[in-house]
Amino acid sequence: MNFLITGAAGFLGSSLANQLAREGHQVRGLDDLSTGDPQALEPGVHFTRGDVNDRPKLWTLLQEVDCVYHLAARVSVQESLLYPREYNAVNVGGTVSLMEAMRDVGVRRVVLASSGAIYGDQENQPLTENITPRPRSPYAVSKLAAEYYVRTIGTLWGIETVCLRIFNAYGPGQHLPPSHPPVVPYFLRQALRGGTLVVHSEGQQTRDYVYVEDVVAAMLAAATAPNLNGLVINVGSNTETSVRALVKLVLEAAGSQANVVYNPQTEGGVARMCADLSLAGQKLNYKPFISLADGLHLTLARDPRFKTT
Repeated sequence: MNFLITGAAGFLGSSLANQLAREGHQVRGLDDLSTGDPQALEPGVHFTRGDVNDRPKLWTLLQEVDCVYHLAARVSVQESLLYPREYNAVNVGGTVSLMEAMRDVGVRRVVLASSGAIYGDQENQPLTENITPRPRSPYAVSKLAAEYYVRTIGTLWGIETVCLRIFNAYGPGQHLPPSHPPVVPYFLRQALRGGTLVVHSEGQQTRDYVYVEDVVAAMLAAATAPNLNGLVINVGSNTETSVRALVKLVLEAAGSQANVVYNPQTEGGVARMCADLSLAGQKLNYKPFISLADGLHLTLARDPRFKTT
């Protein structure tokens, strides 16, 4: 098949692109490199640097494409609090530009990488796809708006759409910015350096951590599985892990005795998150295989940033 992946040089995008190329598909990648690394892409991926709002470029890249994976987005919850306009421009505007270009060219299937952050605080766990979303950040709002645009434009113009709500993905190659880094690579780096692991609030808040290879497996299935049109599907591990438990697992994986500091003055975000995977199992034959403990060991073994520490 012929694929276009937006955000192809990012953490999930590069893993997906490389796997598709290994399987013999024709893969085109688009990324503005604001956070992505083109060196993460294998030679079989045909990479183009560009903006997802550049419709003439999209028209060119979409020729003869069977399916689009739309991963291009800004992804920091904390950053979105400061720059909601930019998050709207990229995550919502970029999605609309892509859907318009797909309509113009005649591409018939798109898989959107959405987010479990859409759910916000919910009393009932695990989270099913029919729960009313309660987004708590501009990032989450932008992802929810992107879902609605994808499904609405898809319905209007006969484009098959699948929205995957991906929970807390982690693994080798995850971007580690100087401010507001993702918790798993941040904790691993601090543990290996003998630094301090700073935990927001009391660390009782829970998340659903899912290893990158499991996420890629779900995305691969979403390109070809039948009867998915218009669906929103969770992709996670179906395991609820507190930040305190994550700290313990990180220290064990790194063989570290680094200090841990809990800061009750900072807000820990949503209290609980755990993905219900019933729909993913039915529609994608999806079942996560890699536990958090194993995934942390694999990340340490496969990420050169940690090997050289």
